[in-house]
Amino acid sequence: MSAILSTATAPWDVERVRRDFPILDQQVHGYPLAYLDNAATTQKPRVVLDTLEHYYRHDNANVHRGVHLLAERATGDFEAARESVRRFINARSTREIVFVRGTTEAINLVASSFGQGLREGDEVILTAMEHHANIVPWQLLRERTGIVLRVLPITPAGELDLDALPGLFSTRTRLLAVTHASNALGTINPITDIVSVAREHEVPVLLDGAQAVPHLRVDVQALDCDFYAFSGHKLFGPTGIGVLYGRESMLEAMPPYQGGGEMIRTVSFEKTTFAGLPHRFEAGTPDIAGAIGLGRAIEYLEGLDWEAAMAHEARLLDHATQSLEEVPGLRIIGQARDKVALVSFVMDDVHPHDMGTILDHRGLAVRAGHHCAMPVMTYFRVPATSRASMAFYNTFEEIDRLADALRYARELLA
Repeated sequence: MSAILSTATAPWDVERVRRDFPILDQQVHGYPLAYLDNAATTQKPRVVLDTLEHYYRHDNANVHRGVHLLAERATGDFEAARESVRRFINARSTREIVFVRGTTEAINLVASSFGQGLREGDEVILTAMEHHANIVPWQLLRERTGIVLRVLPITPAGELDLDALPGLFSTRTRLLAVTHASNALGTINPITDIVSVAREHEVPVLLDGAQAVPHLRVDVQALDCDFYAFSGHKLFGPTGIGVLYGRESMLEAMPPYQGGGEMIRTVSFEKTTFAGLPHRFEAGTPDIAGAIGLGRAIEYLEGLDWEAAMAHEARLLDHATQSLEEVPGLRIIGQARDKVALVSFVMDDVHPHDMGTILDHRGLAVRAGHHCAMPVMTYFRVPATSRASMAFYNTFEEIDRLADALRYARELLA
């Protein structure tokens, strides 16, 4: 998270914070909603909802193209949001902040654009805990160009086997692409150590930060990464907006990702010249409201006592781990030493989809499935898991309700 967030000086007032999120104050199937699916998407504070409504009611216009007042206001707010993102992750310049639809498009942008410079036999290193969004784009590139994918394995604890990492590099390695935090296991990877190994081999690094940004202080300069991708909707902002941070020298060397309006400087039927950074990667009308809403979400987060919020999440994780381990027949998948507030689990003789339905009917929203991480499921020899993922607005009482409901589900289906 942003380095400007304050340090903890008082206990976390979760009930006050919950009042900022209108959706949490509702009943589901006759029970108070316990929203434990934050790794899929987070809820939005009222200030973000109000910002979206204000834009569409008062400032709705296209950006960068008009001289009338609405266009000027929309453009100003849009670019102010870019500066908020830059500040939040400590990028050097707004030229390094590209607005995209989300983490998936950000990674596809790198695979398509940076990937144009790769040739048959060049190598990209991935890890066995990647989300499909950081696997499939590289497989598509492999089909087009003949690159080679090398995969860093994971351990039974759900951690990367870092001892195996140096042996994956060769003179043909062109990129290391790794998740900062696993969406299926919760594992926080030791990025500083990983990047250090890549630097020894002069290999650039792409980080999938979708699960890390909502929970950690992210400083792209301190991480020394070349690309960092994340989604607004996992950061308490709108859906349909995301960010690709790219080191300026890397972006300058990359061809455009898509063609169209906004990303050009001049166009004729003989030749087109392209706009400068970051606009050359933002073809067409962007998600203006989404970017402005993301900027407002960041401002909201910067107003919180982030150290206290993260301490609260750590206590939630400890409480959830201990409570679920006491449920008969339940096994937690992923026991990494360093995790975000996420617990994936399976229960004897109960399919995760059935489990998710039972929990839903008791007001508990969790995720059930392979979580777009099928290689992780294959490694642990399970078809799917149930996943409870927490945010700073969750409570210990919700965790207790989850544990009670799991016991009920086991008795019901055993």
